[in-house]
Amino acid sequence: MAEWQGLPFGDEPEVESVPVLPAGPLSVGDLTARLKTMVETGFGRVDVEGQVSSFRPHSSGHLYFTLKDERSQLRAVMFRSEARRMTFRLEDGQHVVARGRISVYELRGEYQIICDRLEPHGLGALQLAFDQLKRRLATEGLFDADRKRPLPTLPRKIGIVTSQSGAALQDVLRVLIARYPSAHVIVRDARVQGDGAAEDLTRGLRAITQVPGVDVVIIGRGGGSAEDLWAFNDESLARAIAASPVPVISAVGHEVDFTIADFVADLRAATPSNAAELVVERADTFRHRIDRATERLTAATRHAVDRRHQRVLKAAARLKTYPTRVVLRQRDCQEFVWRMRQALLDRTARAGQRFERLRRRLEARDVRRVTADWQLRLARMDHRLRDTISVRTQRADGRSRELAARLHALSPLAVLGRGYAVCWDETRTSIIRSASSVAPGAGVRVTVADGELHCEVKGRA
Repeated sequence: MAEWQGLPFGDEPEVESVPVLPAGPLSVGDLTARLKTMVETGFGRVDVEGQVSSFRPHSSGHLYFTLKDERSQLRAVMFRSEARRMTFRLEDGQHVVARGRISVYELRGEYQIICDRLEPHGLGALQLAFDQLKRRLATEGLFDADRKRPLPTLPRKIGIVTSQSGAALQDVLRVLIARYPSAHVIVRDARVQGDGAAEDLTRGLRAITQVPGVDVVIIGRGGGSAEDLWAFNDESLARAIAASPVPVISAVGHEVDFTIADFVADLRAATPSNAAELVVERADTFRHRIDRATERLTAATRHAVDRRHQRVLKAAARLKTYPTRVVLRQRDCQEFVWRMRQALLDRTARAGQRFERLRRRLEARDVRRVTADWQLRLARMDHRLRDTISVRTQRADGRSRELAARLHALSPLAVLGRGYAVCWDETRTSIIRSASSVAPGAGVRVTVADGELHCEVKGRA
């Protein structure tokens, strides 16, 4: 069997012997298993450089991706236990160096590298993780200036999250005692570097902001290397600072050191001592404002007292002429009362006269009087109407009798009563006025005074 031990990637191994294969055919599984054994035993741990593509993070925490260059590609996997120790986020297109062991995935018959460690090529993992987190949080708006809160004017309680054994705490306390002796300081001890430091700082920040009365929090530590300050680049700590209910001052390292906490905090202090100065600066400013306000209030009070004194002197001078003025005012009051009485009498008289005119007009329009007048007028008109109707009825009756007599004299029935008759044709539609218009044997009707005769013509004379 060939032995490949610790060869650098890309060098050809020297084959010392060829494994003996059985005479019969091998199954696909047997062949793949033999290849898997040869690959895994023939290669030691290798470093492979390539570009990440087809990156697929699994819900279980495993990372699946492909390493490729211009000539070939290699399947890669990093299991959850190793992926949790990565300091940066893997993304497609990144140029990385993968360290691990070569293996064969029997189910598909593909060879792959099982990564124990991944590092960015040409750029430190810490710097890449810092840049990635900074871009992501900036996109979410956590660095925006409009969400930064101003420091309280006169903080009652000042919270500090740092290591109790560090020099940063002593620097802060020294400045606070010198410039703000009455400050109420609450310290939350937390690790500031090493494993678990970011989680400890996050817990400490959340705990101290829950203390009743805390107005501002200082979180930080002294200077150090990038690895020493790395706990302040943690995403959970950055989000805890952004979610803090009170303003947070980030005081990490020296002036040249910047961390993610500096960008998220409401205010960045160059050093822990500078953070204490920024807090108590507001107190000093407030005291100066109180002193200036006291001076202005004293000057205003003195000026007001002087003005009141001048008014008292003028009032005293006017009191000397008070008796004469009182007599004049009494005379004016008496005259005013007399004028008011006269005006009242005149107005009352005018009102009485108007009332009398209205009373007379109302009596003239009394309902009872108006009703009696109309009743009398109606009675007279009724009598006249009855007389007119009687006269006109008599005249009409006489005229009617006269016309009836004249009409009776002209009536054909009256003529018939005197012995005359009217001869009609058989259909009684026309009067026969000539004998020649009727043929013998035709029927005629003869109307006399008391009835009608049906006759037949026998002949004409």
